[in-house]
Amino acid sequence: MSDHQDGPDRRHRRPDGVDDTTLEALGALSKALETTERARGHLYGFHQLTGGADLELDRAVRLLREAGHNGWAEKVEAEILGRNVIPGHWTFQIVEAYNATYYRPFQELEHNLVSELADGRGHLYEAEMKENRRTPGHRDHTARPPDAEE
Repeated sequence: MSDHQDGPDRRHRRPDGVDDTTLEALGALSKALETTERARGHLYGFHQLTGGADLELDRAVRLLREAGHNGWAEKVEAEILGRNVIPGHWTFQIVEAYNATYYRPFQELEHNLVSELADGRGHLYEAEMKENRRTPGHRDHTARPPDAEE
């Protein structure tokens, strides 16, 4: 990797002593964490959609009562409104358990590995991929933003 003005900034340059296999491993770890981020987003989507559906049940119950279907309104209210989505859990509890049990430990481990093995420099695999794929000197292939520090 060259140190010329057109190359990546310091935090995106491979530190001395980091071999190709380590770099690839850190890239795979980063990709796995990014996939976990996406999964977590879907989990929050599940949480919000389920909560929204539960709140919409209030309207359904009210309309069933207005239409004279008190028995059905009571059944919806007693059987579904506020129901656990899995035994003992509302969706917020699933989100909390996922964060505590899987997401945060994974995030912390990835951070520790990058700190220990790559001097805290993240996305090195991608930075090198960018450097290998760009056209030096092309205005739309610059290595970094114009205001980025060396």
